[in-house]
Amino acid sequence: MGKALYREYRPTTLEGVIGQQHITDTLKNALNKGAISHAYLFTGPKGVGKTSIARILAHEINGLEYTDESSHLDIIEIDAASNRRIDEIRDLRDKIHIAPTSSKYKVYIIDEVHMLTREAFNALLKTLEEPPAHVVFILATTESHKVPDTIASRTQRFTFKPISIDKTVAHLKTIADKEKINISSEALILLAEHGRGSFRDSISMLDQLAGLGKEKFEVDDVRMLLGVPSQELIEKVITAVESNNLSLIFSTVQELREQGIDSGRCALSISENMRDKLMQGKTSLQHSTLVKLLKDLLPLTLSSNDFIGLELALIDVINSPVQEASLVTPTVFESKKPEIKEQKLSPKPMLESSVPKATETLITETAVEEEEALDKIVKTSETASEPHTTSKFNKDSWSELLNSLKGKHNTLYGVLRMAEPSQNDDILELNFKFSFHKKQVDSPQNTAILKEFIKTFFGSNNFKTIYIKKPGETKPSTVTPQKPPKPNIIASVSNIFEGAELLES
Repeated sequence: MGKALYREYRPTTLEGVIGQQHITDTLKNALNKGAISHAYLFTGPKGVGKTSIARILAHEINGLEYTDESSHLDIIEIDAASNRRIDEIRDLRDKIHIAPTSSKYKVYIIDEVHMLTREAFNALLKTLEEPPAHVVFILATTESHKVPDTIASRTQRFTFKPISIDKTVAHLKTIADKEKINISSEALILLAEHGRGSFRDSISMLDQLAGLGKEKFEVDDVRMLLGVPSQELIEKVITAVESNNLSLIFSTVQELREQGIDSGRCALSISENMRDKLMQGKTSLQHSTLVKLLKDLLPLTLSSNDFIGLELALIDVINSPVQEASLVTPTVFESKKPEIKEQKLSPKPMLESSVPKATETLITETAVEEEEALDKIVKTSETASEPHTTSKFNKDSWSELLNSLKGKHNTLYGVLRMAEPSQNDDILELNFKFSFHKKQVDSPQNTAILKEFIKTFFGSNNFKTIYIKKPGETKPSTVTPQKPPKPNIIASVSNIFEGAELLES
């Protein structure tokens, strides 16, 4: 089995380390002067050389030659992610007083040190306070804020920087030439950009690309490998948002899905492009709207198959009344909590002493909140516009219904705009091109809102049934326009208290 490229080209000397000169120069001067600290703390992002420099330093202070396969009894590596308990650190503390076998120093390299438990940190602290003269600690972490100050203050701290794009491209070019990988400069730049300052990640992607076995690799090969959308598609999405073009958003997101694009990388590309436009003042979006979109896209960058979430984040900012203070579009559930009406319960006497009154009140309030939450959907829809019942269903009346939704239920408005409505006697059919649009309308909250708006605009007896159809569906799902049933409060309480009745107040 061949060795991975990132291991093949891992540096073996401080002079061979790229991009961390501020650290390697300091360490070389300390080694020349013999000024060896008893503890070092290496912090910084992944893949920038923390572990490599720790291994090189461990060998340098002992005058040993280092290769990637090197191992020595006096250089002990501990992965804190899998050895995080206090027992492992106690074992280290017990053995630390044993002299080195053949070297001047016994060096402990603890990787991902932030993973240690609090008890393990306390045990390590006692060792760091009074270490034996022959022991050196090198601690490495990607999350320095999780390392207690009591530990960090007893070390020499070195902060590693992400590797710049230029240095990453140059290093990748050197490796590609040695490995006889024919790759364009544009493709190398894209690899470096998506390595995000990590040599290891960038080299691993180059290794993976080489496995395709092509004579020459272009930027499109890298996009296909990483699931990165083209700049043309990203510009298409941004144009759709800036021009309030819902149908273009839906069609472009569908195109991204069909091309096998990674939704997280897509959200990241949109965010980066939007940020650049904001910095350059080249966007027509309001500041508050753009900030809201960037905030909504942020959690999506960590997902890999959430195109519905991506689509909703994009359509939610179209003509939405964003509040400057909260930058969040209010929903029907974000208003003031409804006042709970006092209701008296009369449980069976045999349970009166065994059930605490606090529990009795909690159950009553929960049931009332469930009932009023359902009523809130209906009341919000009923007051969304002035009642003007009409018996005519046509293009104008349907557009009027959609306009009344805009600004009040933006997500539902955006999805319903993609429907093709038609009337068949007392049946309203909503035909959708894509099944995930139908799924959004089928949600309980959106269904309740839609039924009340239909009743308001076309009368309670005009449409007895609503069909919501998806592509190729012969027997569509049915929604009967009626008020959602209220939960049976007495039955819910009776199930817990074995019998209860509601008394008039």
